[in-house]
Amino acid sequence: MFTVYSYSIAGLLLISFTVFVQNIVAAVAHRKQSRYIPGKVSDELSHDSFVFRSHRTFHNSLENVHQFTLPALFCIFLGASTTVLAALIWVYAMCRIIHMALYYAVATEKNPSPRSYFYMIGVLCTVGVFGLAVFNLFV
Repeated sequence: MFTVYSYSIAGLLLISFTVFVQNIVAAVAHRKQSRYIPGKVSDELSHDSFVFRSHRTFHNSLENVHQFTLPALFCIFLGASTTVLAALIWVYAMCRIIHMALYYAVATEKNPSPRSYFYMIGVLCTVGVFGLAVFNLFV
């Protein structure tokens, strides 16, 4: 049954791997600080610090990834359209990678920042996956 969802599963693996990479990047950046305290990012840091940006990128993903992946998994168990689900997952995965790259590269406190647009596309994909799950639950 799950082989028909191989594109969706591959996309979910990419999303999980992206969060894993963000964790490593944040940990390495954090430990390179001259005043390193395990588990604590200085409150004095802001967007001009890569330590802050890598930490926020990782935590932003932690705050959002389960909201997307759980309903995506429900879609698989509910037998949702493989094409629609795969498209939503891959668009979300690409948006999270672009969001990450922009957060790493662009030190701005301006809102909306360039990364905000990709965050919002990800939010729309999350709404789409919830909608797909609910639709397949009642159909």
